[in-house]
Amino acid sequence: MKIYVPGDAAARALGADAVAAAVASQAGLRGLDIEIVRNGSRGMIWLEPLVEVETEAGRIGFGPLEPADVPALFDAPETHPKALGLVEEIPFFKAQTRLTFARVGRIDPLSLADYEAEGGLAGLRRALEMSAEARLDEVLASGLRGRGGAGFPAGIKWKTVAGAKAAQKVVVCNADEGDSGTFADRMLMEGDPFALIEGMAIAGLSVGATQGFVYIRSEYPNAIAVMRAACDAARGAGLLGPALLGNGPAFDIEIRVGAGAYVCGEETSLLNSLEGKRGTVRAKPPLPALHGFMGRPTVVNNVLTLATVPWIFAHGAEAYAAFGVGRSRGTMPFQLAGNIRHGGLFETAFGTTLGDLVEGIGGGTASGRPVKAVQIGGPLGAYFTPADFDMKLGYEECAERDGIVGHAGLVVFDDTADMGALARFAMEFCAHESCGMCTPCRIGSTRGVEVIDAMRAGDPEAETLLRDLCEVMTHGSLCALGGFAPYPVLSALNAFPAEFRPPRKEVAE
Repeated sequence: MKIYVPGDAAARALGADAVAAAVASQAGLRGLDIEIVRNGSRGMIWLEPLVEVETEAGRIGFGPLEPADVPALFDAPETHPKALGLVEEIPFFKAQTRLTFARVGRIDPLSLADYEAEGGLAGLRRALEMSAEARLDEVLASGLRGRGGAGFPAGIKWKTVAGAKAAQKVVVCNADEGDSGTFADRMLMEGDPFALIEGMAIAGLSVGATQGFVYIRSEYPNAIAVMRAACDAARGAGLLGPALLGNGPAFDIEIRVGAGAYVCGEETSLLNSLEGKRGTVRAKPPLPALHGFMGRPTVVNNVLTLATVPWIFAHGAEAYAAFGVGRSRGTMPFQLAGNIRHGGLFETAFGTTLGDLVEGIGGGTASGRPVKAVQIGGPLGAYFTPADFDMKLGYEECAERDGIVGHAGLVVFDDTADMGALARFAMEFCAHESCGMCTPCRIGSTRGVEVIDAMRAGDPEAETLLRDLCEVMTHGSLCALGGFAPYPVLSALNAFPAEFRPPRKEVAE
């Protein structure tokens, strides 16, 4: 009998290791021969630790479990008070369209046999049979865009690198997931690392690169350990190394660990850090696609972009492009966080509305109070109100309302939130994380904090100054850190102007 207990960092933070130990202990006491699989999380964080028991009918879930709940799991699972039924029938899970995350939670993350049994390596095998031009056309036709925030078409970036003349080319995976309310990269690396490895191998094959790097933030020790173990297993099985799957060109991957700078999520700052330099932004041009890591043509894509590539090659570009809305094709793993009843990861096609995600899927606020605002796209994303709940989630659709999809993290706030204070935090965050390379970001963010403080103290001229400052930062910053900092500030100011003014004093009768 197999019993699945997640080894995902979120589940472990909620006590999954103690639950796994209790399961092993109870099985030993009862003389039962069981296999405990430390799988990835299914993404329903409010149910973690979510234990799954394999049965003939399917995998039955129990959660959130504590060690004290484990004996009843063996005594009377049918009447267990935390029984959830078939996991894949839980409404939150059943409503998803899982392409990138199809295997996460289903398999042992470090078992290549499990990975192949669930469709893994089909994409790479097909890619190896295709011409170089056909591989690039496949990515372009799929409509896949960068999932790290910019939304740039992956196929165009790959074609640029493939067409560059160089002795050596590089594929870099940006796993420096630093946005608030985001955890999809971590979940993918911990729950299905071979998908990322396969995607990077296809990228290397397509552009003529022999070396890959995964740059992971140091705050993700669990993901770092899993990715290192997965790369070792891939080399041992001949997936990586001198020849892809034994008959393709050479390609290998090295895991590198960042030092915790938010700005290293920006691709040129990441490349500087990867080279052993200070993580500062580079001016463009030249583009990393032509002059990237160590001056070599470099593909820089994030985890979700690269991990989606195997599905596209296994099922075809047309099948992937059939999902989505407008120019936003395929699916997006939306991450629901903050003050929300059902927080977690929900993968669905682009085009779902903000209201469907927050109210329908997320169940509204955890506090039970009305939703006041939802920030989309990390600490530099715009705030949307319930008046925007009809907005379809897609790159252009969000941009039309002065927002960004970014890495698709949604942070929910109820009606007790102080929007003036949250806007101030955006500027303070930018000032703290700025690499200092450009004046609009370095100085503008510091002045932004001061101007918001002046507004909240009653300065009548401060609002005009703040709007002018935001315009300079938007159009004059070297990268998106300074360029996007005005998004949360202006969206909060436009929707909640009263919260940027001094509190009204009560007059005694």
